[in-house]
Amino acid sequence: MFGKEKKPKRFRIIMEEGMGLGAVRILVDTETGVNYLNTLGEGNSGLTPLLDENGKIVITPVSELETEK
Repeated sequence: MFGKEKKPKRFRIIMEEGMGLGAVRILVDTETGVNYLNTLGEGNSGLTPLLDENGKIVITPVSELETEK
């Protein structure tokens, strides 16, 4: 409790868009760079890796995340 260092957050929200009573967000795992699509709604939510046009997982280089604030 006391004297413990705060850990940096593992996930960073890079985009959020409201849709009616819900929202869609893109999260990036700051350790792996994997991008996730997160949907939020009335009592429901979902999380899945974000895919590009070829069906491959979108990965942001971790080195790019370190320079962003």
